[in-house]
Order: sequence, then structure tokens, then C-alpha cells
Amino acid sequence: MSTASYTYAVARPFNPTQAAGLVGVDGAAIHLVRHQDLVAVVSPLAPADADETALRARLETLAELEVIARAHHRVVAAIAACTPTLPFRLATVHRTDDRVAQLLRREYRRFRETLDRFAGRVEVGVKIYVQHAGASAGAMSVAEKTDGSGSARAGRDYLRNRREQRDRRQHAWRRATTAAEQVDAVLAGLAVDRRQHRTQSAELSAAPGENVFNAAYLVDAGRAEELTARAQRLGAENPHVTLEITGPWPPYSFADSEERT
Repeated sequence: MSTASYTYAVARPFNPTQAAGLVGVDGAAIHLVRHQDLVAVVSPLAPADADETALRARLETLAELEVIARAHHRVVAAIAACTPTLPFRLATVHRTDDRVAQLLRREYRRFRETLDRFAGRVEVGVKIYVQHAGASAGAMSVAEKTDGSGSARAGRDYLRNRREQRDRRQHAWRRATTAAEQVDAVLAGLAVDRRQHRTQSAELSAAPGENVFNAAYLVDAGRAEELTARAQRLGAENPHVTLEITGPWPPYSFADSEERT
């Protein structure tokens, strides 16, 4: 029975010694599937994970998701450090290496064009968070204190407190989104492309506050530090928000042309 192939990326050929000892998901050693001047970076999967559905079931557990995501990124980052690389999305599985080779043949022109576009470029991520003054828990505690009297005044105080809390929240959100627009305009001017993602839920973020902006910038590698420094200055100029800058990364956010089997 042929072994299924976890596929990490398509890349330009590189010196295999640069990836010697590199292992991927479940500690499996990587190998390359070649077609002309392209290679796909793959590793064998255990029979239990031999289809994408089975592997994705593992991703429903946060602990497993983190382990697999780290292994995936470790491989992609190592290859991207050697050669232009088109990352595939997490948990891309092909039935065999032959299917991977078919993919390379079928999408050869498109992969080449994408790799040309990624050559010498990296991704930098920027998220913007806002902290809301007057948390609801605090407002409720005030209400609870006054509500004990049972008076009409206590009720009015409670409603006024809630309105003020809502107004502060809306004001903070407007200021943050205005700052985000300004930051994005400046950073987009330094990048060759940008992607705006959905804002991240608090459960998936270690940063404090509410995420109001989440974007990635594709930038020439030689300008990544410049973009990062500019983002840091913009963050300092807008102290009512918090900027989180990550990267440089392989161009994950711009690799929207991957193929699956």
C-alpha cells in the first residue's frame, strides 16, 4: 500500500544538504518530489492519517493543532530560508507522491509565476488591539451595589452607567479603526501587496484587548525591517491602541493558490 504524502510547500530546487535532518509532522523525515525546476516538499503520513479528513480530525484538538502547526511551520520556514517557497495550507494531504507530481505538472506555470513573485520577499503581520475602559464586570458591580437599595435612583444610575460604558466603547472603537486605517495606508505604501484577514477572537489571542485590525504585508526582504520600524513608530504615535507586529514569515497569507487531493 502506498503511503500518503503530507505536502508542505512547492519551491525552487535547493541544495538538499540545507534541509538535512529536517522532520515534519509526527517526526517524519521530509523528501522532495521533483518536476522540472520545481520541487514539492513532503513527508509520509502514518496509515491512520492517510487522508485529509483523518488528519483534520486531529486538528480539532488544540494541543494537536499546535503540534501539527509547529511542525508544518518548521518545515516551511526552513525551506523558505533556502529558496523561494509557496507554502501550502495546514494539513494538505495527497494520496501518493505520484499525485503530488501530477499536481506539479498540472500547475507548473502557475507555481512558477507565484514563486517568481515571492522571490526575495517575506510577509510581515500587523494586528491592532483596543482596550475598552470600564469593563462590563466593573459596571455590573456598581449596579449591584446600588441595586441593593431597590430605589428608582439606583435603576437610573445603572442605566446611565451602561450608556456611558457603551459610549466609551464605541468611541474607543472609532478611534482604533481610524488609527488602523492610517497605519494600513502607510504600511501598504511600503509593501508590494497586502491581505486583510478577519479579526481574531480573544480566545485565540494572547494579546490584551479586542482585535480591530489584522493584516499581512508582502514586502521585499530588504525592507522588512523598515516596515517593522515604521509600524512601531505608528504604534507609539497612537498610544490608545496596541500594535502587534510579527514576522518576517514565509508568505503564508499570499499563497492562496494551493492544490489539494
